[in-house]
Amino acid sequence: MIHPNMATMLCFLTTDAAVPAGTLDGLLRRAAGRSFNRVSVDGDTSTNDMAIVMANGASGAPPVGESGEAREAFARALEEVCVSLAREIARDGEGATRLVTVEVSGAADEEAAEKLARCVAASSLVKTACFGADANWGRILCAMGYAGAEFDPASAGVRFRSAAGEVAVCAGGSPLPFCEDEAKKVLSQDEIEILITAGDGEGAASAWGCDMTYDYVRINGDYRS
Repeated sequence: MIHPNMATMLCFLTTDAAVPAGTLDGLLRRAAGRSFNRVSVDGDTSTNDMAIVMANGASGAPPVGESGEAREAFARALEEVCVSLAREIARDGEGATRLVTVEVSGAADEEAAEKLARCVAASSLVKTACFGADANWGRILCAMGYAGAEFDPASAGVRFRSAAGEVAVCAGGSPLPFCEDEAKKVLSQDEIEILITAGDGEGAASAWGCDMTYDYVRINGDYRS
């Protein structure tokens, strides 16, 4: 049961920065929206989720205001921590063998990019393809098609990347010739990236998930609640 909103978790964050409660609330909501709310292991939402952040001001630094350089620096740091935790949630998915990062660029705006990335990361068919190290880009475009975000299929591109290298499989909405053996090597790593171009817009977003394995079914089918 790991799927927005949020991932199944109890998250406690602390800082010694001086940040007013109202500012802190807004920054945490933004960070959670770009991290915990972009994780999907199995598409089922949980009934138990919480993320809180506490600031005690013990650093002695000037308070973080509603705008300015200090606010943006704190916002970046908070988001970085939340993204790191979100990635670990996806990496630790039940029965998972691969952490999958979906990066979308070229969308109309960030909202559209997020919808596309989340839908691909949550797709059971994409997850099983990742488990099988299968460069099935058709499943990716299929998930983009029902994401509810407009994009130009004729401009879509898909690449896979990992520590073993990178392989492009689709450009301009059409297949590219690629080496199946090389693609399998790229997709057989324990951390893989699906890099998607959705058009020529400026919207970009990432989402995180994992592969779906035999063990996921075993774990969830072997116990009774």
